[in-house]
Amino acid sequence: MTDDNRLGDYLRARRELVTPESVGLPVHGVRRVAGLRREEVAMLAGISADYYLRLEQGRDRNPSIQVLEALAGVLQLDATATDYLLRLGAPKPRRRARRPRPETVPVPTAQLLSVIGLPAFIEGRYLDVLAANDLVTALLPNVRVGENRLRSVFLDPAERVLHPDWAATAPRLVAGFRNRIGDRADDPRVVQLVGELSLGSEEFRQAWARHDVKPIQSRSIRLDHPQVGEIELALSKLAIEGTDGQMLVVYHAVPRTDAADKLALLTSLVRDYPTGATPPSSMISP
Repeated sequence: MTDDNRLGDYLRARRELVTPESVGLPVHGVRRVAGLRREEVAMLAGISADYYLRLEQGRDRNPSIQVLEALAGVLQLDATATDYLLRLGAPKPRRRARRPRPETVPVPTAQLLSVIGLPAFIEGRYLDVLAANDLVTALLPNVRVGENRLRSVFLDPAERVLHPDWAATAPRLVAGFRNRIGDRADDPRVVQLVGELSLGSEEFRQAWARHDVKPIQSRSIRLDHPQVGEIELALSKLAIEGTDGQMLVVYHAVPRTDAADKLALLTSLVRDYPTGATPPSSMISP
């Protein structure tokens, strides 16, 4: 993504993911481009090919909402991606670059982690772990203060072993991150983090290049845990009032299920061995 043409980069990336067949266009011969051609997008959106070219090249940066919504329809964007496109196309007021304020977890929220009785942590605007309880670290060893979830997921091989569905969950994390930063992709911390991950992980580079955006929503997650075996939990993210994008992330199980029993076992192990001592092997067999 280039800092000065985020709208054009997004349009190009999404255009390349739409097949002619999916929008009812006939295909003749060998196509030299992935997805739709620029002139095909323009025709379907009801605008001139020259105007669409100017949008992709960044020579026109003030498209109307009607044009953006027409393009969203052609590019088959869902509601979240359409909202993201509208934000990219909105006029940007001139503003002085400011150093982001340090992220401080509200005291009552930090206290909640110690009494909630479930694996939980506080996630910052850049997906940094700002606070975490012992139970979530027992569930996910990389979820501890000072770690970054993107770095852990893409650069630590142990995370792949822990997540059987890594190939699906890792790109989703990238899509959620892109949605959260919105038009702040030129934030120095974002630039630094994306650059580091792009150099260190081909999978991250590919996921970032797709320009996918996903909403923040509850979902299920499977883990292959070394102590309790495979466990499927619900993952809920709750916005923390009065902060700049901090989220309370909680893992929980459906009551009276095998997952609930395994989570209870893990909880008892954390309670009985708080210093990190290794419990007897007979206590940790799945």
